[in-house]
Amino acid sequence: MASAPQPQLPLFYKDLMPLNSRDHKSWKSKNFDDASFIGTTHAIPLTIDEFVDAQRQLPIVFTSGENPLPIALMGLNEGVNTFVGDDGKLIDQVYLPAYARRYPYMLARLRQDSEEMSLCFDPEAGIVGQSSDGNALFGDDGSPSEFTNGILEFCQRFEESGQRTKAFMEELEKLELLMDGEIAITMNENPDKPFVYRGFRMIDENKLRELPAETADRLHKNGMLLLIHAHLFSLGLMRVIFARQAQQGKGPQVQPEQAAN
Repeated sequence: MASAPQPQLPLFYKDLMPLNSRDHKSWKSKNFDDASFIGTTHAIPLTIDEFVDAQRQLPIVFTSGENPLPIALMGLNEGVNTFVGDDGKLIDQVYLPAYARRYPYMLARLRQDSEEMSLCFDPEAGIVGQSSDGNALFGDDGSPSEFTNGILEFCQRFEESGQRTKAFMEELEKLELLMDGEIAITMNENPDKPFVYRGFRMIDENKLRELPAETADRLHKNGMLLLIHAHLFSLGLMRVIFARQAQQGKGPQVQPEQAAN
């Protein structure tokens, strides 16, 4: 059972193995007992199809550097996820990005010279293997089970949403609507020394207001304006996440400046 080529594995994945009926015909897939695999992850990639749902609970910002991507913040400081307790259990009901919900599965190209993508999984996740419990991955005849077909469909929809997200980001950059983000948050006991978060990007509201009427109308009609506003509305939640960190004793203690990237 050979692993797929993996020059750089994405977030959460420690290994990647193609799923096939020859090697995995009798294997099953169980559910995670908890959410510990995201327990120390403060930022999770997000697709534009999730903005409206995610913005109710999570701040949505964009990564810095080249090829920025949307991310949902579950904490403001590196290694802090305010929705996962020390026991690995979710503390509150929260929108979990599709990127995390698809784990340990994903579609990947097994050959760099081919556009064909195969359903793969991370064997290090510990929920896919020889087991008496769980969902069968293949039927007796070696064909994919209903469960596997469901996983495949979910991963395909995720890839399609990823392409729409890429197009959205390219349009934002084309219109030069992104700016370096910064937010200063003070604590009641130390109001003169705010904690300043940088290292992310956000929509420049001034440039948004200055767009030509024709461009603004186009963004409204193609749905981009709704997504932009969802992002902007969600930024107020950064203070809510900061308060959750402080309440949980996970807030910044020493450095007055922290990055939210």
